Amino acid sequence: MKKILALLLMLAMLVCCFASCGSDADDTKKLTMATNAAFPPYEFYEGDKIVGIDAEIAEAIAKKLGMELEIIDTEFGSIIGGVQSGKYDIGVAGMTVTEERKESVNFSDSYANGIQSVIVAENSEYTSFEDFYTGFDADGNPEGVKEGVKIGVQQDTTGHIYSADEPGNWGFGEANVISYKTGADAVQALVSGKVTAVIIDNEPAKSFVAANTGLKILEGEYTNEDYAICIAKENTELLEKINTALAELKADGTIDKIIAKYIPTK
Repeated sequence: MKKILALLLMLAMLVCCFASCGSDADDTKKLTMATNAAFPPYEFYEGDKIVGIDAEIAEAIAKKLGMELEIIDTEFGSIIGGVQSGKYDIGVAGMTVTEERKESVNFSDSYANGIQSVIVAENSEYTSFEDFYTGFDADGNPEGVKEGVKIGVQQDTTGHIYSADEPGNWGFGEANVISYKTGADAVQALVSGKVTAVIIDNEPAKSFVAANTGLKILEGEYTNEDYAICIAKENTELLEKINTALAELKADGTIDKIIAKYIPTK
């Protein structure tokens, strides 16, 4: 009887051991991606699923690495901190590389280009973002911002960073910039007349204008920038693998096809 009990105990321990090993293997194969799913066409919801350019590129990278992608929707401003702390493996959210962000995380090679555009009401008196300024100095830099001009932005984005700078650096000053949790919130503030304009990436700007009557995008670019994937500084192995995967996906045309799916070329 004692031998039978001992054998059963040993079998139970082996089962637990194998189950534990299987769990660890599953964990090592999971690639957690943090994003802010209110940024079409890069990331947005279709039903209860997050889709878009970033979601599909990350899925293609995960497949290359033999990993399972898990997308986590969070506030844009918490992505870098979450990646830095190890809460997420990567951050993919139409994120621009800046010197300030590079102090906290590493960035992959660029996978897409983004333009910051300006949305205004269709009946707006302004025909370009330069019209928001009072005048320009001898070097062509803005001297001040016209009274009443208020710029809506998504918090912690480069649109927020650039527009909150001083007029001499082509910003509008912190006092004239109102930040919102999402780009959609900023656009609704424009619709309701709370802000003069919204500065946001061009492709999301097109989506927001299409979804809201009475809005238009001003001609010209506020800024032009590149998107990349952020990764914890100490995770250099993952950075190298992602850059290799990106190079392969660019070479075989996968990234171009994904982008063209959501941003058709004319």
